[in-house]
Amino acid sequence: MSQPGSIQWARLFDLADQPALPLQARLRLAVVRSILEGHLDAGASLPSSRELAALLGISRNTVTAAYVQLIDEGFLQARPRSGVFVAAGARPRGAAVAEPLLDTSGQPGRAPQWQARVLRSLSKRPTLAKPEQWREYPYPFVYGTYDAQLFPTDDFRDCCAKSLARSQLPHWTPDLETDDVADLVEQIRTRLLPKRGVFALKEEIILTVGTQHAYYLLAEALFDETTRLGLEEPGHPHARNSFALRQPHPVEVAVDDDGLVVDALPALDYLFVTPSHQSPTTATLSLERRQRLLRRAELQDFVLIEDDYEAENLYAGAPMPALKSLDKSGRVIYIGSVSKSLSPVLRLGYIVAPHALVRELRVLRHAMVRHPSAFLQHAYALFLSLGHHESHARRVNQAMQERIALAAEVLREELPDFEFTLPQGGASIWVRAPAWVDAAELAAMARAHGVLIEAGDVFFTRPPYPCPFFRLRLSSIAGPQIRAGIHALAISVAELARARGEARPAARLTH
Repeated sequence: MSQPGSIQWARLFDLADQPALPLQARLRLAVVRSILEGHLDAGASLPSSRELAALLGISRNTVTAAYVQLIDEGFLQARPRSGVFVAAGARPRGAAVAEPLLDTSGQPGRAPQWQARVLRSLSKRPTLAKPEQWREYPYPFVYGTYDAQLFPTDDFRDCCAKSLARSQLPHWTPDLETDDVADLVEQIRTRLLPKRGVFALKEEIILTVGTQHAYYLLAEALFDETTRLGLEEPGHPHARNSFALRQPHPVEVAVDDDGLVVDALPALDYLFVTPSHQSPTTATLSLERRQRLLRRAELQDFVLIEDDYEAENLYAGAPMPALKSLDKSGRVIYIGSVSKSLSPVLRLGYIVAPHALVRELRVLRHAMVRHPSAFLQHAYALFLSLGHHESHARRVNQAMQERIALAAEVLREELPDFEFTLPQGGASIWVRAPAWVDAAELAAMARAHGVLIEAGDVFFTRPPYPCPFFRLRLSSIAGPQIRAGIHALAISVAELARARGEARPAARLTH
């Protein structure tokens, strides 16, 4: 490879447009990329620090510091009175490309038929989804992102930095095998669970890679084709799909405006329930129903799996005690999230259950993922212990309360014949449109106006048609966009009405 000239050097070391990275890190990225992608061979000489600084318009000290770091790490080599060169072995040798295997007729070998070999598939089951480029839509009333306005960047960064201190490394760098970071278990046991009225021993808590991992663990340990599993209808599609991998016999249990309908429950082995804010209707199960449900579980000999969904997001009044807090006979398996209010991508959840079950789940988890990231566990333990979790929860609750109130106001203005009940907490509004509206068709029309909603059919095992229900999720959309987003949704409703031949007042042109 010929030695690049000044223009080629400038292009080769073009600093990535990543303003969050300091200049030294961006230069390092450019040099390493050029070496690993084969643009610079072993022995190639690099410009002097003075030359490269002038070419890129950056400080000579920045270039020198990047070179020194790359020399220390074996990417570059300094030769006295000669300069800086790409070190031998800086780019790992890849395996030689093998010739394709041919059969006796000289044709490529026959590939396996994977569709026939896959024994457990979820690819055709409905689930919550959003477009790949959903962030480009101006009005995303959908789940699954952190709130850029509320994320506690400085506090969380500080906790991560503290976890990387040498004095803290022994707490999370050894292989935990089946264990969890003790500090986080203790924070869950003494700070989070008591708020829900739950008191547990450390042996009764196991960390998971989010709540969906908790569903999967329980399904693997407890379900088979003979298991009678009660599921709320409508209910949480992620739980339904995770449980379905072990093919239990699903039993639909009705939900009304007060949550799960407890009377006349069929014969069950397990019942999955979201009592704090029912997913998706947001209804809160009353204390009287909770007590009756626990009595029925004991009389009918079934176990309750409680997902304490969005329990911390309470806007007014005293929080309802968790089912687990009322459980006197060990019939409730409790699932909680450590990180959802911060960001769902952090993936830290937990299960509280009798020690005998937790012991089995630890062995099962070890066979899957060993344990969730010990570094993340330790950082989050600090986040909890320093009070950041509580202060963040207060900010989130205040913001969600304001967004819920605004969304309700605009819904009443723009779509007065659409029905909803204000939730007591959480970050969603469950909406029932007029009977002629199919929410999936409405969602398709709304997308053309930049609006994303969660059509309700995905929450039903057997959705009606038309399915007039949809969910407006308010954790991913900025407050100032809510009014314009619902106005655009109203325009989409008017378009759907014209397409269906339904008489409807025209949507307002201003907002």
